[in-house]
Order: sequence, then structure tokens, then C-alpha cells
Amino acid sequence: MNGRHDEGPPEHGGLSHDLPVLARRRMIRLMAGASLVPLVGCAPEGKTTAAPSASSAGCAEIPEETAGPYPGDGSGGVNVLKESGVVRSDITRSFGDSAGGTADGVPLTITLTVVDAASGCGTPKRGAAVYLWHCDREGAYSLYSEGVTDENYLRGVQETDDKGRVTFRSVFPGCYPGRWPHVHFEVYGSLADATAATSITNTSQLAFPKDVCDTVYATDGYGASVRNLSGLSLEDDGIFSDGHDRQLAAMTGSSGDGYTAALTVPV
Repeated sequence: MNGRHDEGPPEHGGLSHDLPVLARRRMIRLMAGASLVPLVGCAPEGKTTAAPSASSAGCAEIPEETAGPYPGDGSGGVNVLKESGVVRSDITRSFGDSAGGTADGVPLTITLTVVDAASGCGTPKRGAAVYLWHCDREGAYSLYSEGVTDENYLRGVQETDDKGRVTFRSVFPGCYPGRWPHVHFEVYGSLADATAATSITNTSQLAFPKDVCDTVYATDGYGASVRNLSGLSLEDDGIFSDGHDRQLAAMTGSSGDGYTAALTVPV
């Protein structure tokens, strides 16, 4: 089962470790082999960081992580997946009968490529679906956090194309106390499964390189993130501390033009 207890913005008490999920992740990494090495590096703004190849990572499945207390998938009460309009690529605005707000911040495009781990990561998972969500610039989660409970922005579902890809237009998330900047996602076998909120196949998180976080958080509106990030590291994060080589996004772009984060997701 996927873990359902995770970190939270400061008004919800900060980081809570989900030991069963982390123990499961460590077992997955041991089974994948102890020789995994991180190949994703940090590059200057406007440059591209290299993503790990399938062969170098042994094509192990994406590490299983907790969905946290704010998934909006029905497991914690509220269920955005059954609402008309959740299938969309632009997740910056709320939809439906919610307040209709827009999340502000540095533009971010997120591209996930879902592949079949059993095939050696050589076969795209066409027709799968990805539900993706993350906090806003202030570190708040729509549907849950004070002030944005009527919003559902920064949440959406996409079906993978012939190359196994999904793309979301969003904004760069803020950093709140206790957690490294990240994005949550769930993989489903089909779009029908996702919109019915059934049969999750994988739950994981994407991490951002520090140099990109530092650059983004130097822009207007991210002042609190500068303070919160200063006491954190990927190595000490409760989710990524046991290894983040297969979850660290490859980044291109700049704070002025916006960034693209790319990650291969073997399932």
C-alpha cells in the first residue's frame, strides 16, 4: 500500500516520517543493486543538467514514496480526480466551482516519461495516466491549506502519449520548513483508472537541483523559501536522504523565461 502520511506546510506541524514507506524504498534500492550512482548534476542557469540513463540506473522502478497528507485523490477525504476538468495540461489555475484563483511564480513545465521497467526501460507506457500535484509559491496546498481550501490549482491529470510522456504547465513550488522542494505524482494504468481514483500503480516524488532552487528563490515572492531552504539539504531530507539519483529532475531554462523539469519514470 502507498503511504499516506508525509510532510506538511508549517501550519500542519512540519515533517512527519513515514517509516514503512521509507523502509520499503530502501529495500527496493537494495534489490536494484548497491552500485547506483547519481548522474544528474547541477548546471549554471540556462544550461541543461544530465539525466541518468536507463542502463546506468539498472532500470529499477521509480522509488515508492508517500503521497503525503494532501493528495486530493480520495484517500484523505477530498477527491479532485472525479471532478470534471481535472484532465488538463495547464494546472496554474483552479477549475470548476472552486474560487478560480491562479498560482503565481516562476513558470515551470514538468515533463515525465513513463516507461516499462520490465522491458529495460526501452518501452514507453502509452495510455497510462499521471496525476501530479505540488504546493504553491507560499508552500500551501490547494484544497487543504488555510486560505486555499476553495482552490484546486497545481493539480491535474494527463494521459501518456505514444512516447510515454505527459507534460504539465505549472509554477515553481516554494520551500516550506522540513522538506526539500518537490513535486508529488501518482501513476495509473489508464486515464479511466485515474479519474475514478482507483488502481494506483506507483506513487513517488520529483526533486529539484539546489542551484535551480537558489536561482528561483532569489526572485520576487519566494522570500520565505530562501529562509526555509537554508537549513535543508537533499542528503538530510526525510524522503530523499536515502538516495535521489532517480528522482532528481534534469532542468533547462532560466528564472526569466521559466524552467523545464524532466524525469524518466520506470514503472
